[in-house]
Amino acid sequence: MAPRKIIIDTDPGQDDAVAILLALASPDEIDVLGITAVAGNVPLALTAKNARIVCELAGKPETLVFAGCDRPLGRDLVTAEHVHGKTGLNGPVLPDPTMPLQDQHGVDFIIDTVRAHDPGSVTLCPLGPLTNIAMAFEKAPDIMERVQEIVLMGGAYFEVGNITPAAEFNIYVDPQAAGIVFKSGVPIVVMPLDVTHKALVTRPRNDAFRAIGNEVGTAVAEMTDFFERFDKEKYGSEGAPLHDPCVTAYLIQPELFTGRHINVEIETHSELTMGMTVADWWRVTDRPPNAMFMGDIDADGFFALLTERLARL
Repeated sequence: MAPRKIIIDTDPGQDDAVAILLALASPDEIDVLGITAVAGNVPLALTAKNARIVCELAGKPETLVFAGCDRPLGRDLVTAEHVHGKTGLNGPVLPDPTMPLQDQHGVDFIIDTVRAHDPGSVTLCPLGPLTNIAMAFEKAPDIMERVQEIVLMGGAYFEVGNITPAAEFNIYVDPQAAGIVFKSGVPIVVMPLDVTHKALVTRPRNDAFRAIGNEVGTAVAEMTDFFERFDKEKYGSEGAPLHDPCVTAYLIQPELFTGRHINVEIETHSELTMGMTVADWWRVTDRPPNAMFMGDIDADGFFALLTERLARL
């Protein structure tokens, strides 16, 4: 079976970095056509830089990286240095990238790439706010019916919110963009906090990354060492949740995840619940399903996959 063609849209972020590494380590299953950066965890200049740092860490400097939107569609940018550190990749000491940032805007790259490939052959994988994806759909509505699927990390239902009481960070940063994407009619798979909070980097799992013995394994272990301090203090959990690698793991081993095909609406008006993913998990409305909303993960299988693939880089 041919590898799945994807565009990774991202705001790295330590967990974004691990998601990118997993994709680049899996060429038999995943063909990364390019990476588009968006403002989110840190401002755009840093996310575009961090994406290239990660590609070079993976030994894949030929990967095309583009800068996209530097602010949400209709709100001021909210960032998360309190979680990810000032650079977004705090933890390991990694060199500045030497590979170039492509001249084309990330939104135009998404549009041109989807148009250039056969209909139904390109999957979009947003790991951050959905600004770039929404902008591409608004600018070129014809591409929506050409996209194979959107597999994204964002939202929550039972876990509710991590940046406000009601909202998960990626959706909260640009709820207007999320609203556009969820109404697009494109098939969507959602990795919400309900799943990602079960993908915890416990001490033995992080020791396994470090024991890989390559530069990637060490860097990932140092990233999660830094990243976990926030979640341990906030949730009293055993370690940091690896949110974004759930997206790439799903592309490789979808059987690791279980969920329901349900309706998901995005709150875009109420300041109290702005960015909430209103997921009809119990199917109590007659709103048509528009997303496969994941609810559970085989965490041991997930970390086994991650450790095996990182060892390939």
